[in-house]
Amino acid sequence: MKATVLRTAGAIAAGIAITMVLVVAVEFFSSIVHPFPEDFDGSLEEMAEHVERYPHWVLAVVVVAWGFTALAATWTAGRLGNRGSAAFIGVLLLAAVVFNIAQLPYPLWFTITCPIVILLAAAAGWWWSDRRLAALRRTSDQ
Repeated sequence: MKATVLRTAGAIAAGIAITMVLVVAVEFFSSIVHPFPEDFDGSLEEMAEHVERYPHWVLAVVVVAWGFTALAATWTAGRLGNRGSAAFIGVLLLAAVVFNIAQLPYPLWFTITCPIVILLAAAAGWWWSDRRLAALRRTSDQ
């Protein structure tokens, strides 16, 4: 029991770590292709103005990158822990994206597409992370 709890906690921590690394990479990309103005002070109003000016191609890349993040993080958590760990990470990421979208004025296509992509990518990571299914696939390949 203790080992299962530790494994699950470690898997969730690994999923969060993967998420943090990949989100920082996405934000770094965004800061290069659409940098903040020099006089940016970080207020919600200025952030909203900045988001309104995002080129659509940047947002399209972000949707794909966040989808990859959801896939990688849920797969990692599920593979190291269990499907519950993967589901926890998937729900956490979906909640974070929905909160972000609710706070800032993204275009309608982005507000619809991004949560769907996150949900599908997290579901794929959850599904592919099952160690029992992977073992069955290896057994059937031999």
